[in-house]
Amino acid sequence: MIHKNERRLALSYINVAYFAFLIGTFCGLMQVFIRNNALKLPAWLDYYQILTVHGVLLALIFTTYFIFAFFITGVSKTLGDFGPKVRSVSWLGFYVMTIGTVMATVMIISGKASVLYTFYAPLKASGWYYVGLALFIIGTWIAGFAILGHYASWKRRNKGVLSPLFAFMTVSTIILWIIACLGVVATVVFQFIPWAFGWTETINVELSRTLFWYFGHPLVYFWLLPAYMAWYTVVPKIIGGKVFSDSLARLAFVLFILFSIPVGFHHQMVEPGIPAFWKFLQTCLTFMVIIPSLMTAFSMFATFETAGRQKGGKGLFGWFTKLPWKDIRFTSIFIAMVFFIPGGAGGIINASFQLDEVVHNTLWIVGHFHITVGTPVAMTFMGLTFWLVPYLTGRKFTNSLKKLAFIQIITWAIGMLLMSTSQHILGLMGAPRRTSYAGYNGKKTALEWFNGIVANHVTMAIGGSILFLSAMLLIYIVAMSMFVSPKALDREDQVEFPLAESDQSGTPRFLENWWIWIGISFALIFVAYTIPIMHMIEHAPPGSIGYKTW
Repeated sequence: MIHKNERRLALSYINVAYFAFLIGTFCGLMQVFIRNNALKLPAWLDYYQILTVHGVLLALIFTTYFIFAFFITGVSKTLGDFGPKVRSVSWLGFYVMTIGTVMATVMIISGKASVLYTFYAPLKASGWYYVGLALFIIGTWIAGFAILGHYASWKRRNKGVLSPLFAFMTVSTIILWIIACLGVVATVVFQFIPWAFGWTETINVELSRTLFWYFGHPLVYFWLLPAYMAWYTVVPKIIGGKVFSDSLARLAFVLFILFSIPVGFHHQMVEPGIPAFWKFLQTCLTFMVIIPSLMTAFSMFATFETAGRQKGGKGLFGWFTKLPWKDIRFTSIFIAMVFFIPGGAGGIINASFQLDEVVHNTLWIVGHFHITVGTPVAMTFMGLTFWLVPYLTGRKFTNSLKKLAFIQIITWAIGMLLMSTSQHILGLMGAPRRTSYAGYNGKKTALEWFNGIVANHVTMAIGGSILFLSAMLLIYIVAMSMFVSPKALDREDQVEFPLAESDQSGTPRFLENWWIWIGISFALIFVAYTIPIMHMIEHAPPGSIGYKTW
């Protein structure tokens, strides 16, 4: 077991994560019924208020807090207990993050920040909302640098030795996060905060959106990479195998650092003012991210087949039947992987200029977001939760909880399949995103969104309802694992951190030379962003005043 201080810190992160998850999923339930015109909000509550809460608490708060809990637990296991300084800095990061989270959430709930998860200008929230966002990011940096400091200390004690794979992947993800956050910190500190407090009258809208999406797309990989970490390092242990290739896994994470940041323009395909060449360049860089994703898919299915054949699997697909389908730790993550196949295909469509023109401002994008983040990432985190919380609390994950976990995962998959598929189809039918209920005066096209035979807003609401019930079941499982289940007094009842063996004998040492990859990353960012941003600044329009439309 890890040191009690690291255990307490990781559990603190998990508690905040699942409290945010509880509120965020409830807001999601309200959204699907409002869009179906089945729920009317009271005068003091606005649709865009709950939409902002849903996006911020689930996409930003839940994921980030859970990721840091996973990092802290895994790094302390692979590199040893934190020292007093690292613990102090880690707690400081947690407190700063939480202060920022509370500040931003209070501003949203009080009706002063209904600017959505993307907080696009010229919509203008309270200045304290942006201060809260800034504190949240600063807190993640503090917590991230604490882990990097622990890693650096380990490297000094083990000169010339490759770090464990889990630690390497953690450092990769934190480096990506820190570099990506430079964009959102720049726009929040130097644009939004002075503008929101009235120190400047206008804001450069195009520059603010560009800096946001410099951060916004690698944010997706900040969510995905911890899921990939589980796929590479945890799943092989659960199925009785080992990491397929240590060097392949490390190279994949290096490539994510290089190619997930200078690609934000593919989120701005329909925006004027950005020359077509720069959109084309960043689209090409976007497609480069497909390479490490395919490497990951190859590695995982090679791991599955190898382990299945070692257990006696015969024929072309006999190995498939030998996988531990009765182990929820594996089944939950396998289902998550399967969902990522159509999710990744949808991403290729979104990044293609002509196809994005068709789906950009439709529910297709919402469906894509939920089938990538809401399923592969969220379901992987759920699968980790089933053993991570008992591991940290020292409690049993009882048979009754295991049965409930299967029900929770299956219902989440069914709910997401119904809701996300409906959103994709409705997007192709022209249903817009970011809107409350709108009947468009009974126009035929709009009526099809509500009365469609296969997919409609009713189907979407049914899926959302199933998801909410699944979420409540997950909260129950977490609470039982945290506070109620009996303590695991016998060694065989203790839940362990399943970490697979990884053969480092053939892994090149240069893969862990971080300065090479950071340097190349900044070079790609310089090529992709310098000239367009200079153009946005030099040829900026007069700027926009703030608007409050809620």
